[in-house]
Order: sequence, then C-alpha cells, then structure tokens
Amino acid sequence: MHVLNLGILARVDAGRTSLTERLLHSAGVIDEIGSVDDGSTRTDTLALERRRGITVKSAVVSFPLDDVTVNLLDTPGHPDFIAEVERVLGVLDGAVLVVSAAEGVQAQTRVLMRTLQRLRIPTLLFVNKIDRRGAREADLLRAVSARLTPAIVPMGTTGRLGTPGARFVPGLPPAALDVLTGHDDELLAAYVEGAVTDERLRTALAEQSRQALVHPVCFGSALTGAGVDALLAGVKELLPPAGGDPDGPVSGTVFKVERGPAGEKVAYARMFSGTLRTRDRIPFGRDGGAEGRVTGISVFGHGTDTRADAVPAGRIARLWGLADIRVGDAIGEPRPPYGHFFAPPTLETVVVPEPGVDQGALHLALTRLAEQDPLIGLRHDEVRRETSVSLYGEVQKEVVQATLAEEYGLDVTFRETTPLCVERPAGSGAAVEFIGKDPNPFLATVGLRGDPAPAGAGVDFRLEVELGSMSYAFFKAVEDTVRETLEQGLYGWRVTDCTVTMTHSGYWPRQSHAHQGFDKSMSSTGADFRGVAPLVLAEALRRAGTVVHEPMHRFRIEAPADAPGALLPVLTGLGAVPRTTETRGDRCVLRGTVPAARVHALGQRLPGPTRGEGELESAFGHYAPVTRGTVPRRPRTDHNPLNRKEYLLNVTRRVGG
Repeated sequence: MHVLNLGILARVDAGRTSLTERLLHSAGVIDEIGSVDDGSTRTDTLALERRRGITVKSAVVSFPLDDVTVNLLDTPGHPDFIAEVERVLGVLDGAVLVVSAAEGVQAQTRVLMRTLQRLRIPTLLFVNKIDRRGAREADLLRAVSARLTPAIVPMGTTGRLGTPGARFVPGLPPAALDVLTGHDDELLAAYVEGAVTDERLRTALAEQSRQALVHPVCFGSALTGAGVDALLAGVKELLPPAGGDPDGPVSGTVFKVERGPAGEKVAYARMFSGTLRTRDRIPFGRDGGAEGRVTGISVFGHGTDTRADAVPAGRIARLWGLADIRVGDAIGEPRPPYGHFFAPPTLETVVVPEPGVDQGALHLALTRLAEQDPLIGLRHDEVRRETSVSLYGEVQKEVVQATLAEEYGLDVTFRETTPLCVERPAGSGAAVEFIGKDPNPFLATVGLRGDPAPAGAGVDFRLEVELGSMSYAFFKAVEDTVRETLEQGLYGWRVTDCTVTMTHSGYWPRQSHAHQGFDKSMSSTGADFRGVAPLVLAEALRRAGTVVHEPMHRFRIEAPADAPGALLPVLTGLGAVPRTTETRGDRCVLRGTVPAARVHALGQRLPGPTRGEGELESAFGHYAPVTRGTVPRRPRTDHNPLNRKEYLLNVTRRVGG
C-alpha cells in the first residue's frame, strides 16, 4: 500500500479544518462531521482550539483512499502560528491549499503559495464555500492566476453557485491544454498534429502536477460535500506517493513534540529512509550528537495511530523514549537541513505572573511550551526574576496566556509588546588582556577584534594566531564564549553581522609540585579563557560601537483607488514609509515598509480609511537603524562584562583593578 503525507493549508476561516472533517467522513473514518463552531472537530484537540475555533497546533489524522494511506496534516491558518506550518512543510509529499470562494485570495494565501512553490511541493487548490452567497468562479480563477500562479488547471465547472445546491461538475476545459503544453514539448507536438487524446492529456496533467509545474483547481463545499469526491480523486491521481527505501539507512525528521499523560516526551517523526524499530538505539539531534533508545512506536493509519514494532520509510509515527528530543531534530542519518521558510519572531514581551503564582512552576511551563515551539524564544532574567518570550503577534500572546491558565493553572498577564531588535557593529574595535598583568585575574591571554560584516552574514569567528599555539580546547572555549557573549551587546540586544578575530593567545602550561597533584594557581584552564573572553569582547565592542536596528516589515495594501489620500496620514503616523503606489482600475496597491511593532496597529486602523475594503499583507523584510526617539535598551541577563567590577565580583568573587 502506498503512503501519501498530505498537508492542508489555508488562511484562517477559509474552511481548512472543516474540509479535513469532510475528507475523514467521506473516507469512512468518522460517522459524524465535527463542527468548528461547536468545538467537535477531530484535529482541534486542545480546549483552547475548540473554544476559539482556531487551529493552534498541527495535527495528524489518517484515512485510506483505495490503495493509498493518506496521512493528513492539518495546520494553523493564523499568521501568528506560521512556525507551526513551517515544521510541517519539511515532511510533506503534497499539499491542498484552500481558498474561500467568497473571500477569495487573501494575504496569507499568497504567503503560503509562494512558500509551496519555492519548495516545489506538489499542490492542489480547493476553492471552498461555493454554497456561500458571493461565491465566484470566473473572477476567482482570474484572481488566482494573477495573485498566486498562472499555472492553474480548472478540473471542472460549477453550477448553482452561491446556493445550498451548489455543485461541481468534473471535466477538463479546453484551456487546460494551453497550460499543459507550455511544460511538455511532446504534448505540444501531439497537439499540433491533432493527436492529443483524453488519456494523454490526463497523463500529462498527472506528471506535471507531481512535479509542481501546474496546480489543478477543484471547487466545492466542505459543508455540503460538493466537489469533495473530485478532490479525493485528484489527491490520489495527481500527487506523488511517499518515497524512501525501507532497507536503507535510518533517517527521519521530528516535526512536532508533545507531552504524554505522564509528562513523557512524544515525538512526531517522518521517516525518509530505513526502518526504525522498537528498542533500537539511534543517534538524533541537529548534528546527531545525542543518542537514545526508542521504547515505543505508533504508526498512523486507518483513522488513528496504533502501536507497532517498527516504522518504515515514508510513514509518520509517534516515538517514545527519546527524552532529549527536540523539534527539528534528525533521527539516524541527518538529512540536509531544509532551513527556515518564514522569518523568526520579531516581537517580545515580558510574562507577568499574577500574585501567588509559583515562579518555578511558571518557568517549567514556559520551558515546555518552548519545547513544542522552538521559535518561542525564552529569555530568563535571574536578577529581576523575569521571563521574556518572543512572539509573532498579539493573538499568539493571547494563546500563550490561555494555555498557561488552562493546562498549567497559572494566571499571567504581559507587558506591552516591544520589537525584538539587534545590534550591528558601527566600526572596528580591538582589545586584549595579557596573562599575569593587572588587572587580568585570569590565567589566559586573549585578544579579540570585532569588524562589521554584510547584513545577513551572522557571526563568524576567525583566528590570527596559530591553531597549534595552545590546546584546541582553549580556542573552543574562547569561540563558544564569544558567541554566547554576543547575545547581549552594548544595548542588551543580540549582536549580529560581525566577524570576531582572535588576535592574541597565551596560557600557562600545566604545573604541579613534587608528590602533589595539579596546581590550579599555576596552570591555565578552560575556565580562565571563558572568564576573560567576555571582558575583552565587551571592550572591543565598546571601541567599535554598535547601532541598534529594529525589525521592519514589507507591506502591501490593496484598497479602493481613492483611498491613498486618507491612508497616507495613517501610515505616516505609524512610522511606515510608502514606496510605490500602483492603480489598477478601481483598485490601488501601496507597497512600503513599516516597523514590526506597528503592524498590528496598522491592521486595526486599515478599515477606516479604506471603508473596510483594504487588505494588508506583511512579512519581515529587514532590520533598519532606529531613528525615532531614544535608542531602545534591553535589560541584561548576564554578568555584565561592560562593568568590570560587577563582572569580576560575579565571576571570580574578587575585585579587579
């Protein structure tokens, strides 16, 4: 039996979860279709998801489709949970992108489609809600062609559109030939010779769909079931089955981690090669550096996951026993990293516990949330006893608050959301601390120079001293400490896009007295290099100077043609910078940049000047120097190497000069 790992993607409210329910019902997996409004859907299992009617966590369900087992992955639609979508994309064989026949192509739809195309994931489009008033066919196909991709092939036509009796009649239109011949020279030659048969046409459609060259479009309604059979036929015939050699080396990827009833970690993994068996001891992690024994396996199939002794290539399974497993880890032989498809969070807020909330319990709960979502970054300030979380938006903040209350019994609020800035060196700076010379209390000589690097370069560590001049462990201690220290620059933000070069090194060799052991007071250790490196780097940064950069989003606003006059003052007041304005008939498109911290406010204010017809699309674009107001600072959570006396008191318990 073949396996197909299928993702269902859509913007919020397009009907993605309702379609999942309908597919399960059509396949005979469930007897009654669940309702998003009633909180009775199969994939929205969290109390919060059921109450709010939104998907927060990806979910896996399975159903048989003739000789194919389909593992269906339902993903969140709200842009605040885009990281959850990101993790699923790396394990898919194909996807269904859901578009509402009434609302049409929305900003999030464009973001998802661009990503699916970039990754070349074979994708079918399903136009849902054809029974809704305002549903469109021809206009919507034109919008899909203009805003998503022109390589679409309608798989039929609709009837009684916008009524409860709306239906979808399968059948390839003549225009399908024009699209398919653009990717197939043999088909084009057959067309010229008048030798194109229906079978040849469908074969070409299947081949090109499986290569993500064209995207078939079905219409239907998850509510009434119209068009769903045609969609299922398309899933079976037009999307590629999972590949992988079950006899090859074990290789898989973890895309989700949750906690079981006893608090144990359960990893969701897609196997790409080999066969993983219970009691196998395997390496895992981003670099394969960890190791563990699999104590339990359950494999998805026929509507649910069932216990199994093994999981072969192509399948999705839940794994027990790997206590240190994390989202994104490789299992067995690492695969080439698929990278990040979406930008990381650009906002941050401080969690404020209500009176009586245990700080230890809160710390544990937040740590577990971060396990499930690695892009929820945690930052603990032991001095102020505060924890900050990085986020995508306000809705995500509300979900974190509700999750802490409902699952952990912890009531919290949040401070105002602030942008998550970075620092970049303004110039070059160097510093050195010599062993045995005041005021250096450490038995290590370290010299460092910091230089600016191009935007997006990250951090690079280099040597201008001979690698053999001292133990490699000492060099590694310096490099690791440099990278850790750069997490907090002169203003407290992460320092990036810089090259740090080690210019001086020195140590005292291991010394011992006769008939005695190792004498620490006369011998350098890794702790000495870890102790002095932050002081040297902080001084080098101070001499170079740093510039704080705030995250900026690219925005695209589509609005009535007469809206810019009223919209421009709103944009200016939010610090947005319009770059281009383009008029298309009775509509106009404005593009520009806006501070990430103001995107939420822009979305809230958009309906007024656009009479409710404005549509905002935004995505992280770049970091730009802060030019308005006071340069933002972030409280430090380290031992503050910028203050030598304070640092030495914390690190060595003695005062340096």
